[in-house]
Amino acid sequence: MSATRLLVLGVVRMYGQAHGYQVRRELLTWSADKWANVAPGSIYHALKKMAAEKLIEEVSLDTDGEARGPDRTAYQLTPDGETEFQLLLAKSLSESEESAQGAYKLAAAVTFLPTLPRGRALSLLRHRITQLRGHEATTRDMLEHGTEWGQPPHVHELYRLWLVNVEALLSWLEGLVGRLAAGEYVMADDEGTEFGAPGSAH
Repeated sequence: MSATRLLVLGVVRMYGQAHGYQVRRELLTWSADKWANVAPGSIYHALKKMAAEKLIEEVSLDTDGEARGPDRTAYQLTPDGETEFQLLLAKSLSESEESAQGAYKLAAAVTFLPTLPRGRALSLLRHRITQLRGHEATTRDMLEHGTEWGQPPHVHELYRLWLVNVEALLSWLEGLVGRLAAGEYVMADDEGTEFGAPGSAH
């Protein structure tokens, strides 16, 4: 799963009905091409693929009987698309993935974090923290014993880099959990309209 898939589903959901151009414009306005590696062309590919998978469906906006064209067709989520959005969001928040793609997915998930009830968001983030604590312990062990396992001494710098990254991510996650637990941000089960709510985009 790429970050593009989650972001495209989230934007279509947010609009209620959205043209491919609207989805592309929204994501580029967010600079998602930079922090989530979303290639503009991949947005249209994702829409077509998810339409074929029946996660989204085409909706004709033509009201005057004329033939449909690319300007007249929008997409909306199907019930399966809503399920997929929720599953991808939960997985991207809770599962630690040590790769560039994992970082992109986390960034995409944080974008739509407010669409979750507060308790659900906290549970998912705490699960990720637990996983990261395991990665942290493993990395410390590698740093301490790496040369005993036949690694060249300079490889310690890789372990130090990994450890710094894990520690930074843990610090940020724990801060986010604290802020959410203290009531920051409008979440799906709060009064008011949360960011990313269905049909909330204008």
